[in-house]
Amino acid sequence: MSVLERIANARGRPAARSITTIDEYALAVSQFMYGGALYGGGVQQTIAGQAERITVDLAGLASAAYAAHGPVFALMAVRMRVFSSVRLVWQQVRGGNGRPGKFFGNSDLSLLETPWVGGTTQDLLTAMIVDLDLTGNSYFTRVGGELVRLRPDWVSIVLEPRQFRGGTLGYRRIGYLYQEGGLGYGDGGGIPLLPDEVCHFTMEPDPLATYRGMSWLTPVLRELQNDKLMQVHQRKFFENGATPNMVISLDAAVKPDMMERFVAKFRERHEGVENAYRTLMVGGGADVTVVGANFDQMAFTGVQGRGETRLAAAAGVPVTIVGFSEGLQGSSLNAGNFGQARRQFADGTMHALWSSAAGSLQQIVSPPPGARLWFDTRNVPFLREDAKDAAEIQQIRAATIRTLGDAGYTSDSVKAAVEADDMSLLEHSGLYSVQLQPPGTSTAPAIGAGDEGGTG
Repeated sequence: MSVLERIANARGRPAARSITTIDEYALAVSQFMYGGALYGGGVQQTIAGQAERITVDLAGLASAAYAAHGPVFALMAVRMRVFSSVRLVWQQVRGGNGRPGKFFGNSDLSLLETPWVGGTTQDLLTAMIVDLDLTGNSYFTRVGGELVRLRPDWVSIVLEPRQFRGGTLGYRRIGYLYQEGGLGYGDGGGIPLLPDEVCHFTMEPDPLATYRGMSWLTPVLRELQNDKLMQVHQRKFFENGATPNMVISLDAAVKPDMMERFVAKFRERHEGVENAYRTLMVGGGADVTVVGANFDQMAFTGVQGRGETRLAAAAGVPVTIVGFSEGLQGSSLNAGNFGQARRQFADGTMHALWSSAAGSLQQIVSPPPGARLWFDTRNVPFLREDAKDAAEIQQIRAATIRTLGDAGYTSDSVKAAVEADDMSLLEHSGLYSVQLQPPGTSTAPAIGAGDEGGTG
């Protein structure tokens, strides 16, 4: 059933024609959401006054940051490769305490395993994280048997004022509007989508609009611009002979035409990379003064490195992991420190992204009863060095199971309690000691046939 038909059915009337204008969509969605009771006698504003569009310029960030800035590309590449390496699975959720259980799969996961023709789970997750990094939002919808990416800057979030005690108390999100090419481009009013038809993946909330996300690039745009200016400075430094700026003053008697010939000859012989480090010789009456600074004098490497570190902090990627200069010196490269940085990145950044992505995709991929969509990190190469820690944890868990079993708790309850980390699930069998004999039992163990009659 289409979105229009669902809206019309909620109103108790057939869908007579398609929605062709933005105003009609705003009216239809508000009628649907309020069960036919138009708010305030009808929606009088156009969707332009009710739709909040992403303010980030996707094309600008994609071309100026992702495709033209090395540090940003490196940070996004690290996030992309680790984020896309997990498997999406169902996970049991126990009733009562809501503790997660074991992983399992069924045919319903095929949509995530092959989201489109030729696509894989890794392709899906990669597309999600790239849109998230550049705009703070990633949108997917389900069309038939495949998932379709909605370009973030072509999606408008449709809002409706929330009425409470005679006034407006914020806004509620009642749908999305996708317009190929952007709002106002082409014919028609776009494609309306309800909230349960859209996977809206966000991570960092926009403080001015909590219903949408914010790119991690937004707070560091100034650092990004400064770093690009430093790249320009570095290029100009070499283009001008890899030497500081100079001021050359000539005698007041030098005529303008002679001055111009001198400038042209000087630039020909001393500017440009191929003329670097040539000995500067000037005629009488010329005074040469250095007014610039070289890279060492202005600590260029340190300034650039600190800018890269601020970018890495905003991205949630330790500089040691991404390989920036400040992370490749001193104690940062020690095995223990590198391991801590890797664990910080996995636990502090990636885990939050994985859980948010799974919850967002669950909006359009319904899990079986008593389960949720989750992620499986057991085959993630980036986490492979954690195998030793995992083995030690398993050894401790096994010892705990043995101890509780020897104490007389039932095996099923012991496994459930250890797996869920909830000792309230333990159930005692009523038996004690290693032999687990009922209290008061004094039956001696049977004597083996080989023990009777002695050795002769």
